[in-house]
Amino acid sequence: MSKPKSPPEHCFNFASSSPVSKFSMEKVLVLIVGAGPSGLAVAACLSELSIPYCIIEREDCSASLWRKRTYDRLKLHLAKEFCELPHMSYPRDTPTYIPKEEFVRYVDAYVDHFNIFPKYSTSVESCKYDEVSNCWDVMAHDKVTDLEIEYTARFLVVATGENSEGIIPEIPGLHDFPGEVIHSSSYKSWNNYIGKGVLVVGCGNSGMEIAYDLASHGVETSVVIRSPLHIMTKGLINLGMKLFNWRLPMKFVDFILVTFANIRFGDLSKYGIVRPNMGPLLLKAKTGRSAVIDVGTVELIKKGFIKVLGPISRIRGNSVEFEDGKECSYDSIVFATGYKSTANKWLKNGESMLNNNGMPKREFPHHWKGENGLYCVGLAMKGLAGISRDAKSVVADIKSVVDSMGPF
Repeated sequence: MSKPKSPPEHCFNFASSSPVSKFSMEKVLVLIVGAGPSGLAVAACLSELSIPYCIIEREDCSASLWRKRTYDRLKLHLAKEFCELPHMSYPRDTPTYIPKEEFVRYVDAYVDHFNIFPKYSTSVESCKYDEVSNCWDVMAHDKVTDLEIEYTARFLVVATGENSEGIIPEIPGLHDFPGEVIHSSSYKSWNNYIGKGVLVVGCGNSGMEIAYDLASHGVETSVVIRSPLHIMTKGLINLGMKLFNWRLPMKFVDFILVTFANIRFGDLSKYGIVRPNMGPLLLKAKTGRSAVIDVGTVELIKKGFIKVLGPISRIRGNSVEFEDGKECSYDSIVFATGYKSTANKWLKNGESMLNNNGMPKREFPHHWKGENGLYCVGLAMKGLAGISRDAKSVVADIKSVVDSMGPF
C-alpha cells in the first residue's frame, strides 16, 4: 500500500488554516469524497488538466473495499481491457482476469503515477450547499489528529461508491441465531469453517463464489437462491461485451449468450436455478444486476455438494425454516446480500442528483451530474469501465466551467 506523503501543492491550493486548536478551514476548488477507484480516477483526470483538487477518504488506505472487504480468491470478473482506470493501462504481463492482489498493486501504482495524496482517516460529517457563497460547505473529521476541518468547495464529487455499507436483511429470529452471522464483506476463506455447516444467503457473484470456496474444501454448504439469475462463463461475458462494442443489437447479443449458456450448463431449473426473461446484458443495463460468472459452483450444485434452497421464512435457534417448508440447522450464516450507498447520510441538498437510496436519479448515461457543481462517480452500477466513463465526463464538465469562471 502506498504510504501517506506530504501533499503536493495541488491538493491544498487556496487553503487556509484557523489558529484555533483542533479546527481548520480549507478553501478548495474541487473536493473529492472517497479514495476508491472512483475518487482516484477523478483525481487522475483532474491532474491531467492541472485542475487543483483535494481528496479525502474515511479509511486509512485507498481502495479499502478491495484491500479489506473482499474474499481471498477474488478475481475481476471482466477481462482487463474493461477494467482500466483513465490514462493508465495495466502492465503487459497482467493476466486477462486480474486477481485482487494484482489489482491493488495497480491501484498503488496509479496513485504514485498521478501523484495523488488522499487525506486518509478523514470522514465527512455533514455537507450542504451555501446559496450565498455558491460553494459546498463540508464538515469533516480527521480521526487521527481529532481535527475538525471545514472545507469550502466550488465543486463536490461524490465518489464513495455504491458499496459503502453491507446489507443484512431483517429475518425473524436472526438476532437469536447462536452461530456466526457475517456479511460477505467479512468473509475471507474456507479455513475458518472446517467441520461446520454454512448457509450462504444470496446468489450473486459473491454468494456463488463463496459457496464454491466452502464446498470445494469439504465444508457442508447450502445457498439461498431467491430470484431468477443468469449463469455465464467469463468467456461468454467477454464475448458479449466485445459483440456489443461492435454495435450489434443488445437483444441479439443476449440471444447468443443465452444460447451458448444453455449449451454449456443445460437446464438448471431442476436444480433450483431459473433464468430471467430479460437477457443478461439488458438486465444489467436496466437494473444493475449482473450475470453470475461461474467458477465451478454449478458443477458442485449438480453433484449435490452445494444444496440450493429458497427464501427463508424465519430462524429458530440454529434452525433455519424456509418458505417451502424445509428446515435445516447451520453453524454459520454468510449474507451475500449486497451493499448500499451511504452518501445521503452526510450529503444535504443533493436531491438534484441522488434519490432516497443515495443512488442517481437520472438514468445512465446522464446520471453523473447534479446542480451547483455537484457530481457523482461510480454510482451507475457499471463497474470499473463505468467509473472511467464517469470520471472523464465529470472532469470535462468541471473544466468547461472553470474555463468560463473568474478567480475562486
